[in-house]
Amino acid sequence: MLKYEYINKEWIVSATAKRVYRVSACLSIALFCLWCYAIFENVPAALAPVARLILFAGVLGAGITWVGMEYFLFRFDESHPMKQIAWFCVMLFPMLGPAVYYFVVYARSNVVRNSLSSQEASSAIDRRRS
Repeated sequence: MLKYEYINKEWIVSATAKRVYRVSACLSIALFCLWCYAIFENVPAALAPVARLILFAGVLGAGITWVGMEYFLFRFDESHPMKQIAWFCVMLFPMLGPAVYYFVVYARSNVVRNSLSSQEASSAIDRRRS
């Protein structure tokens, strides 16, 4: 690892990171749905505490997804540079862009697959030693 890299590769492409980004992307999509609902319909006063909780979780998920997917795009994405530019433009849409990038690019990426398979192999070796 180089000195200027403060984020480990495992934080972006590990199995745990993939689960965290999947949940965050789903929360981001839920935030978008809640936002659309709030624009067209008023949220009843009885549901306001639940809506605030969903809003908080959605904002947290959208932030995690946005930061993680931008970092993956700039650091680990191996696609053509024009595709990377196009995905960067898609990710400018705050709630849906990074979530769509997660489901279309990140989840299918060879970097993530190779990392997951190498982690499974190393855990199998560790189990044999025990």
